[in-house]
Amino acid sequence: MSHDAKDSDAPHGWEPLLSDLEERQRRARAMGGSEKLEKARARGQLNARERIETLLDPGSFQELGALVGAIGEGAPADAFPAGMGRIEGRPVLVGAEDFSVMGGSIGLGAADKRYRLTQLARDERVPLVFILHGAGHRITNALKGHGRSPNDLQGLVDLAGIVPTVCVVAGPAAGHSALAAPLMDFSIMTEQSALFSAGPPLVEAAVGEKVSKEELGGPEIQVIESGVAHNAASDDTAALALARRYLGYFPANAWQRPPRASGDDTGERAIPEILSLVPSDDRKPYAMAKVASRIVDEGSLLEIQPHFGASLLTAFARLGGQAVAVVGNNPNVRAGAIDREAADKGARFIEIAGSFHFPVIFLADNPGVMPGTAAERSGALRAAARMFAAQRRLRGAKLHVTLRKAFGFGSSIMGMNPFDGQTLSVAFPGATLGAMPARGGGIASKSDDDQQAQLDAAELGGPYRVADSMAFDDIIDPREVRNVLLRGLALSSNRQAESPGPLTRLGALP
Repeated sequence: MSHDAKDSDAPHGWEPLLSDLEERQRRARAMGGSEKLEKARARGQLNARERIETLLDPGSFQELGALVGAIGEGAPADAFPAGMGRIEGRPVLVGAEDFSVMGGSIGLGAADKRYRLTQLARDERVPLVFILHGAGHRITNALKGHGRSPNDLQGLVDLAGIVPTVCVVAGPAAGHSALAAPLMDFSIMTEQSALFSAGPPLVEAAVGEKVSKEELGGPEIQVIESGVAHNAASDDTAALALARRYLGYFPANAWQRPPRASGDDTGERAIPEILSLVPSDDRKPYAMAKVASRIVDEGSLLEIQPHFGASLLTAFARLGGQAVAVVGNNPNVRAGAIDREAADKGARFIEIAGSFHFPVIFLADNPGVMPGTAAERSGALRAAARMFAAQRRLRGAKLHVTLRKAFGFGSSIMGMNPFDGQTLSVAFPGATLGAMPARGGGIASKSDDDQQAQLDAAELGGPYRVADSMAFDDIIDPREVRNVLLRGLALSSNRQAESPGPLTRLGALP
């Protein structure tokens, strides 16, 4: 109830009704009590309601289901305050597990509330954010009779490619709670968080392994090693700011296109420093993120999963104010070779970018799919095929740049093949191309000196031979790459007039 409403004079018959409602709402907002809330504050954590308020525009939160849990167990908001609000003025739905109430466990009422959010997100076509910090399903649920009912995990699957979904893991999240993270488009973990199917006590009881929460599923495990979560943040405030920033690149739903943004760096400009950032010797490493950040609008590059599959850069950015997706090989890691982790990351990223109609910019500089016994045992080939299929299915604008090298299937994965729906396909001078590097291929085929010399010469002349047959649209001065890409985006601008919608996918990815 607003202050204005409280201060107004209500007719006599309404006073007890309004007083009763106010008291019930007060209890619903009480959370787990001052002692538990102080403990969270001492750990440097926000409480569930503070997390919601920090995520949303000030004063925009309207709670839904606040009185769930008030009867029976007396669990304020059933440990899951939730509702609607705005981020940068646009509507969103949000729910946060309240660890101060029964460990943030999911009661029957909260389960219904979670599913209700997924249905509202689908019907109203708005993004959904879950903030996780809970123990999974409440054990006392088993003592209550309840029939079959849908759950939020089903709802999250149905939202894929329909509206953007974001998960912020703000503390330990186990069981059903943790399962939401891999089903959502973008998952962020704070330093104090953990994700696991079962917590340390259950792990010890089941398999006899003694392990801490951090060792079992902290950010070092789930962000860096497993890739279950995407990005890490130092604390609640940083994680929620990252969630806001991520959603800023996205349309509200698949029936819209990504929003444009104004700024001081949206026009053409040369990039003379790119000649220093990208060594002409393709055996020398460099950081693709530094190159990409110079190409796109200043300060707009947001890396997704920077620590997992690090031989591949995946990022959202803006180019000329337009939101774009960037996929680039990173020669700083394994020379930019595509391993299983990089390909898995790339395929998932490309699918999400395509679902929400982002133009995709491919920056190719790789020696191919990662070779060797470890790569073969990991399933690198199937993962690479999955990434190739994902980029082949893109239906929006696709712009390709070969910076220095692109060999074999590594070039196909990065959208270099002719007739692959590119709006633009260009290369830097000196780029080396082919089914495989000339030196290794010559040795493998036992070429003599003359044949090897011919292979070397063909490799060095690669971009011009390809451009001669229009497989590249042009060979460009590297310093002009931003301007060329801006003109390519301009060429694709008439696509904006088309009415977008959810993509129809036929057949499974490899």
